[in-house]
Amino acid sequence: MKFLAAALFLAVLALTGCQSPSAAPRDYVLVLARFFLEENGQQATRVMLPRSGVNLAIGAQPVFTEADIANVELMQVELGQCLMFQLTASSARDLYRLSASHQGRRLVLVLNGEPIGARRIEGPLGEGNILVFVELADAALPALVVNLKKTIAELQRAIARKG
Repeated sequence: MKFLAAALFLAVLALTGCQSPSAAPRDYVLVLARFFLEENGQQATRVMLPRSGVNLAIGAQPVFTEADIANVELMQVELGQCLMFQLTASSARDLYRLSASHQGRRLVLVLNGEPIGARRIEGPLGEGNILVFVELADAALPALVVNLKKTIAELQRAIARKG
């Protein structure tokens, strides 16, 4: 199912280039957000977070893609600013099951192919929200959130047209 959503999104991106010249250009940078689960096996891919230098082994396929994300918000919490990803209803159920069975592992946030943050799974995540501290300057976060929101909106419109 997730593969189908990712394939649909890639097809939408490919077709976007075929639109007529009258189509309005994007006023934002496309940001593809994907979550990968930390793995221990030999099939795992090694990645490193940019600031902390933390090395992680992640699975080859994302557990959540940009098609699973309904919204993103910048949150101020006790430890500082973080991103809150709100998943779609069906993906929220998947998150609950995944987080209940993989406690102790981390969800690694990858933006446009670059690992940028990780969140340890300490228990079942039942609200469909993933809070992640990202390894970017706080000043860059508001623009990142705008780009993520606009990317998600474009994707959700494309999914609605196909559905």
